[in-house]
Amino acid sequence: MSTRSESSPGAVAQPADARCAPGPEAHAMGNVAAAQVAAMLKALAEPLRLRMLSFITTSSTGEACVCDIAGVADVSQPTVSHHLKVLKDVGIVTSERRGTWVYYRVAPELRDAVSTLLQSFAPSALDAHQGERTPLTGLRDVDAALSRVSDDLAGRFPGLAADVVLRTVRESYAALVRNAGVRAHLVPTAQRFAEQRLTDIARAGAERTARVPQVLFVCVANAGRSQLAAALLRHHAGDAVVARSAGSSPAGDVHSTVRRLLAELGVDVEAGEAFPKPLTDDAVRAADVVITMGCGDTCPVLPGKRYEDWVVGDPALASPEGVAAIRDDIDRRVRGLLADLVPADTSTTIDDPSTHPRSTR
Repeated sequence: MSTRSESSPGAVAQPADARCAPGPEAHAMGNVAAAQVAAMLKALAEPLRLRMLSFITTSSTGEACVCDIAGVADVSQPTVSHHLKVLKDVGIVTSERRGTWVYYRVAPELRDAVSTLLQSFAPSALDAHQGERTPLTGLRDVDAALSRVSDDLAGRFPGLAADVVLRTVRESYAALVRNAGVRAHLVPTAQRFAEQRLTDIARAGAERTARVPQVLFVCVANAGRSQLAAALLRHHAGDAVVARSAGSSPAGDVHSTVRRLLAELGVDVEAGEAFPKPLTDDAVRAADVVITMGCGDTCPVLPGKRYEDWVVGDPALASPEGVAAIRDDIDRRVRGLLADLVPADTSTTIDDPSTHPRSTR
């Protein structure tokens, strides 16, 4: 049977671009890549393995022994070894024998991916499952609204040029839309974010001897640990220390578990007193101390700053007992930092740690 060529009578001529355009399958993941990724996802699709992986990544050394993992998972060591072997076979973790024990850590090339899974995807999945999504709200004329915000803030910051204020307002709005994924009340949230940034810009140019210490807490999503640490520092220090928080990849909202902890500290998330915000250079420049909490090396390193890395668990993923333990761990670290920053003979009364509210969930 003969077939009709494109040049034969009655053939429908097609543009060269259409004939050469890739088919729909070219826009999908390749078969080989899909198979490799699916194997890893299949290995991760088991609750106990996710708990083990979370435990390993939040260890202060970045690794964990089989005996320690067995204690956390409350299963036998052979069961732990089986699940870890599954993760190792697909390349998610590596192992090293030391004496009679085997230690596991996340494969170096997958650390960022595992961090994204545990610190961004997993909390967002939990919030979505629990109905934490906020309906979208629209605004017809954003530019006019931002101009009004800029005019208002310009009166509060007479030492800053009007164009600096307007640029900061617009950048803050864009950053929340692009980086933080905020879905509702964008203009009011952008105003709070811009006001904080303008305060930091003004502070960076002020005399260092005339200001109280400022601490910046940075985590990945700015929806859990860093928000809680900043709230605890404000709770204990009052006006003796300025506490800020930010995220290297901010979430759309504060995690539901952390909302309850913040409420116990008098923070009203619904009123906009705490919201995820992107990490900015002006926030780092204004800080005297930068505390990173699982965000790796994404925070810019500037001279004259004190940097610390706190390895603590994620309350968004923890059990009720784990949430209380994580909160107490952060609280202990915050009080230690405060004792170091605020002189013992200061006239400011530091909150008695024995009286602050404690989570029992």
